[in-house]
Amino acid sequence: MQTREFFVSAPGKVILHGEHSVVHGQVALAVSLNLRTFLRLQSTSSGEVHINLPNIDTFLSWEITALQPLLAGCKEQGGLKDLDADLLKRLREFTRISEDSTDTRSMAVLAFLYMYLSVFAESLASITVSVWSELPTGAGLGSSAAYNVCLSAALLSARGNISNPLTPQQESARWSKEEMELINRWAFMGEKIIHGNPSGVDNAVGTWGGFLRYHAGNITPLSWVPVLRILLTNTKVPRSTKVLVSGVKDKINKFPSVMKPVLESVSAVSCVCEQTLIEMAERGPSAEHYNILEELIDINQHHLNVMGVGHSSLDTLCRVTLARGLHSKLTGAGGGGCGITLLRPGEKTPPVSCLTSLSVGRQSRRGAG
Repeated sequence: MQTREFFVSAPGKVILHGEHSVVHGQVALAVSLNLRTFLRLQSTSSGEVHINLPNIDTFLSWEITALQPLLAGCKEQGGLKDLDADLLKRLREFTRISEDSTDTRSMAVLAFLYMYLSVFAESLASITVSVWSELPTGAGLGSSAAYNVCLSAALLSARGNISNPLTPQQESARWSKEEMELINRWAFMGEKIIHGNPSGVDNAVGTWGGFLRYHAGNITPLSWVPVLRILLTNTKVPRSTKVLVSGVKDKINKFPSVMKPVLESVSAVSCVCEQTLIEMAERGPSAEHYNILEELIDINQHHLNVMGVGHSSLDTLCRVTLARGLHSKLTGAGGGGCGITLLRPGEKTPPVSCLTSLSVGRQSRRGAG
């Protein structure tokens, strides 16, 4: 262990366009939030590994001697493309977490143990990891990705796989491009454990921060994006990303000739939105630009309903905001969770009585750090 104590944080995210289609190789636009997850890692001499997750009331510990046998026959994790299925199976048996479980606590514990054992495989270390967050779970704001990015960055740094760029004179620091890519790849492993078949966009935003274009694993930061005012509404309807992603996949397999054009159209929405934002940055925003952005929001929301990921609470959000001349859509996996509403310059925020629970999200340009 090179570090006695380590702090790291990562932002949540909002997907502007491209939900679900991005899982199938299409374009998505996403932006980080100024709501973050925080992690503190402490090395100890207790001979134990502790994980404290106060947001979900989870406090667990294991003796290193009990964890060591789980590493028998572990594969080399050099490529970081696929999960070690054997290790994951042993972990499920060890923790008694069933393969079809989507419980937040279980998935968080499974992702932690998998990353800890993989990163520290050569020499398991006594550590205490505490994670707390400003992000609600299961709301489509990338809470699991922020968690996995924090785990990845802290464990890799504590193990010495990446540097510790923070000096006593700094409040925050960032790693090199190569180190950020390694953090992102390990975080994606955690996302695979939790969600099954994630796109990778959530952990990319959590790692890099800012506004990103994501297409088939390729990350393009968009530094020219104009300032947009977006209202973030939490329906407080819980749902499982894993179940929703699986449901869309089943529908695509059942009706490929119907659903593939829908995915391509959502991707086209992302591309037209990107081009519109470029024009707004170059020429200045106009009423026509906002007309286009609002139409794209409506089109995308209809497509998401076609995919089967809508919810009555999100329909209510769209209806209530439209009655006030505003346009809304779900963000994230859907099925509840959060929705976003575009506000024009000078537009007043709707009164709280109109919506379930709302907070105005501001973009965070900071990624993991």
